[in-house]
Amino acid sequence: MTEAELDFAEVRRAFDHAATSYDAHAVLQREVCDRLLERLDFMSLQPGRVLDVGTGTGYGLAHLRARYAASEFCALDIAPAMLMAARARLPQPTWARRVLHRLAPSPAESNHLVCADMERLPLEPNSMDLVWSSLAIQWAHDLEATFKEFHQVLAPGGLLIFATFGPDTLKELREAFTAIDDAPHVNRFIDLHDIGDMLIHAGFSSPVMEMEMLTLTYADLKSLMRDLKGIGAHNAASARRRGLLGKTAWSRLEQAYEMQRRDGRLPATFEVIYGHAWAGDKSRREDGRQVIQFNIGERRRKLGLA
Repeated sequence: MTEAELDFAEVRRAFDHAATSYDAHAVLQREVCDRLLERLDFMSLQPGRVLDVGTGTGYGLAHLRARYAASEFCALDIAPAMLMAARARLPQPTWARRVLHRLAPSPAESNHLVCADMERLPLEPNSMDLVWSSLAIQWAHDLEATFKEFHQVLAPGGLLIFATFGPDTLKELREAFTAIDDAPHVNRFIDLHDIGDMLIHAGFSSPVMEMEMLTLTYADLKSLMRDLKGIGAHNAASARRRGLLGKTAWSRLEQAYEMQRRDGRLPATFEVIYGHAWAGDKSRREDGRQVIQFNIGERRRKLGLA
């Protein structure tokens, strides 16, 4: 959950609109995805079913399919146009393979694209072995509730692994906007330690959290804003200022950002948080009570009641 409540109709609209331009502007997103993929090298995992939350145009999905060739995949996104772009990235089966798949379906050829909200997953409990999400959960309205959804759909012993943004993301832009007004112009993000606490509260065990700062540089402010618009990541706070900035406000924003220029370039900092945690044996309820299973028939026989 971000500090400012998000307008989810605007989030969906923005990502739908950005589907055709996303890949041209998603340099940082691909880099973070690659770094998150590298973390899977240290996981002893052969998942039968994988859920990709916030699949976007399918860059991460393609790499996950290559890594886990025998797995069944569910790609989920809130924006229909993004899912269409992800579908286009998937290899198209030949006519003969489609016929064979109908006669003898195999998990390796099973790819399900689902348009849904990550906070209300239309999936069966314990149905996934791996939940993966690269730079999507920062759009969750209630992150702890979202983690509980992830925990519910994970099978016992399943893995959640994700990347998201931390509070110092776009700090230069946020500071520059204070020269205009006090309205929220840049989405705010949750601290690493709070995310770790939310994982525990959601029922996960052994959470591991990491953070790194990545900085992109731009020749001018327009280039940065073009990239943000191109990936659909502009301000979606419900209390955001509507409409375009006027010439005077834009000029003040440019002047304020110029104070950040270093070595001839304007920096844009992104605080990237990586995390993973395990679903565990799932034998405890959310209130901490342990679930104990026993065979009633066997117990009755032992007591001489059967």
